[in-house]
Amino acid sequence: MKRIKCVVAYDGTFFNGFQIQPKGRTVQAEIEGGLQKLHKGQEIKIFASGRTDALVHAKGQVIHFDTPLQIQMERWQNALQTVLPSDISVLDLCEVEPKFHARFDVISKEYRYYVQKGRKLDVFMRNFRCFYPYQLSVEKMRQAANQVVGTHDFTSFSSAKTDKEDKVRTIYSFDIVENSDVIEFKIVGDGFLRNMVRILVGTILEVGRGKRDPNEISQIIKSNDRETAGPTAPGQGLFLWKVNYDN
Repeated sequence: MKRIKCVVAYDGTFFNGFQIQPKGRTVQAEIEGGLQKLHKGQEIKIFASGRTDALVHAKGQVIHFDTPLQIQMERWQNALQTVLPSDISVLDLCEVEPKFHARFDVISKEYRYYVQKGRKLDVFMRNFRCFYPYQLSVEKMRQAANQVVGTHDFTSFSSAKTDKEDKVRTIYSFDIVENSDVIEFKIVGDGFLRNMVRILVGTILEVGRGKRDPNEISQIIKSNDRETAGPTAPGQGLFLWKVNYDN
């Protein structure tokens, strides 16, 4: 048996999230279905670095799976791509040690969130950006983002549906970049709770709009109360950008 590590990208628009569910199309089901075709009906289970929700995209999701097939590594990428739908792309694929685990070996992840500026919706980017037609102070949003960096209990920024009891996470960096028509949120941490990035973005957007004070973020963190934070930003603006492992 070989253990294969695979980096995939996907457009989350028509997926009901990554993880297999009783109803709805999922990324996991599509990849496992493709692998089953390659293995002539044998079920092959994949393990991912983490789950993404409905509408959320990935530029660098990492999965692993075990296979008995003796396909040359340079042919694996094309073989897998041919049995996957067009909204999933195989970016890289390599053999790894049997002890490697796509989820448990993660040392950090990077997420990016995109907010479209201005009063007019860009219809061609509506599935990849959050349209937010309000005047925003990027400087105030950066002040708020700085308070997120560090090790904190992020209960206030977690969905009530999370299955994690330990809600302490470390955020290494949180940068906000303003371009001509879009504001990019870039956040790197050792791990993230369910909806954590989207709740952070939704809350910081309220700071930028003037509905909250930048210094309020620290108090929200300390409160350990989801009701004190802002709304969950829409899923289509979020990308799982990169997953990092110890080389």
